[in-house]
Amino acid sequence: MMLKSVLRLPVAIVVLLACASVAPARAPAQVLSGSAPDSASQAPDGFRLAPRDARRVAERQPAVVRERAAGRGVRATLLVPQYFGDRRYEIVYLRGDDVRVDVHVDGISGKVLEIWTGPQADNLLARGYDPPIGRSLNKPYVWLALAALFVLPFVDPRRPLRLIHFDLLVLLGFGVSQLYFNRGQLDVSVPLVYPLLVYLLARMLGAGVRPRETSQRLTPLAPVALLAVGLVVLVAFRIGLNAVDSHTIDVGQQSVFGADRIEHGEPLYTRDGEHGDTYGPVTYLAYVPFETLFPADGPGGYDRAAKAAAITFDLLAIAGLILLGTRLRPGREGGALGLSLAYAWAAYPFSLYALQANTNDGLIAALLVFALVVLRTPPLRGLMLGLATAAKFVPLALAPLMWSGTGEEERRSRTVFAGTLVLVMAAAVLPYLPDGGLREFYDTTIGHQLGRQSPFSLWGLHPSLTWLQTTLKLLAASLAVAVAFVPRRRSVRQVAALGAAVLIAVELTATHWFYFYLVWFAPLAFVAILGAYRCSADEAWPSVPPRRPSALRGPRAVARAGRPGTGTVGLSR
Repeated sequence: MMLKSVLRLPVAIVVLLACASVAPARAPAQVLSGSAPDSASQAPDGFRLAPRDARRVAERQPAVVRERAAGRGVRATLLVPQYFGDRRYEIVYLRGDDVRVDVHVDGISGKVLEIWTGPQADNLLARGYDPPIGRSLNKPYVWLALAALFVLPFVDPRRPLRLIHFDLLVLLGFGVSQLYFNRGQLDVSVPLVYPLLVYLLARMLGAGVRPRETSQRLTPLAPVALLAVGLVVLVAFRIGLNAVDSHTIDVGQQSVFGADRIEHGEPLYTRDGEHGDTYGPVTYLAYVPFETLFPADGPGGYDRAAKAAAITFDLLAIAGLILLGTRLRPGREGGALGLSLAYAWAAYPFSLYALQANTNDGLIAALLVFALVVLRTPPLRGLMLGLATAAKFVPLALAPLMWSGTGEEERRSRTVFAGTLVLVMAAAVLPYLPDGGLREFYDTTIGHQLGRQSPFSLWGLHPSLTWLQTTLKLLAASLAVAVAFVPRRRSVRQVAALGAAVLIAVELTATHWFYFYLVWFAPLAFVAILGAYRCSADEAWPSVPPRRPSALRGPRAVARAGRPGTGTVGLSR
């Protein structure tokens, strides 16, 4: 009975999260973000064209004529947008709540600057504006250099077909989609994501259920110690690039503003229409120290606090990966593996992509890494997963997996984990509930995501595929529960692989998917991929016998448990 009660809440929320998917990274500014002119007949200061004349220019455009001819119910709103830095009008045509056409007219010359229809009419992020998210990271010589640094240390030219080569190339393959995204070609960029996610899902499931280790060197062409130098250089480069050429999108902005509300004792969840309160309280609490040092109303505004937080989260993820390596293997092997994991994170272009946008996604990556570090201590892993869940909700999909841990614990330990998880979530959420209680909290967070549309997924671009999305949601929820029981015994590496698989499965169902979400499962995938190889040439492959071999198991079973690749080896101590 206790077991059923412990699992009921995680399973229910896993199903809910499979429906809600992930909290979206919204555009830097949406349409309808501007001010209405004071007069329709008088040009604002600095303009030559009157608003009504700009409206007439827009009305003559073929896209507007077609939309009006399609039926009644189209209404127009004229604004002076605040996010372009020039003198222009924006005339937005809506049918109901849907933006159908967005026309930009120069306030000086009267020329049409832009016309947007379809999914790009309602989302600036879908238009390929310059500079793109990530700024200098998108320059070919920067992105390709990082990609080379990410792959080359692990390449073995004598074994061109070894699996790690293909795995790392797939992780980089999202860059092709990103290239088309930067050009505003969503019809190409969005479909390219799904084959890569499906491969990684299958790969992580394989590594989690039937792990395979090899005696091949992880870095065959250079000593792992060389990665330490590379790691230092990469960390310095990341911090320097962030300081001189990064920008803060609204994900980071709203995180800072939420911290500011907490500091001033203001309500955290306000439903003010801007949807800056869609994250859990832990996200905003994590920004409080940075907003205290760099107040949002001080010099530089929110930007300095957002940058400081993003850099700190990134460094925590790196430190956690180094520490995790020592938990996975003993001695120098563990230190070498930790260095390799941290290097992979620092060289991975998409971890830098999130850092360059100063998002809060690095916080989730760091918390999940530390959840693996303390995996064998139930209350601590409950603490880490509880914090991650109370930050962005989706990590709760890992609750069944983390509940079972390595499969070696007694029921009491699992109950301690579940109790800690619930207590941490309650302690984080309850003090910040709005006047409307849990219902209003749900409406402003998960509920808002349920009702949001997005062009950044197959399901958003092609609503006719809703039936497939629903099927995948059910499969994702089933997978999240199944990994609590299969396999029964697993190493930390297997837990990392299964955790990555669950997160990928949830992301596959997301109505809104974005490249920032790669960093949620990337460190777990690195553990699963890199952890299959040896790091030191002068040490034997470490193997640890089972801690409590059962008397019911015969000599053959006990002997088999000590061999790598069986899934029962204690490589993860």
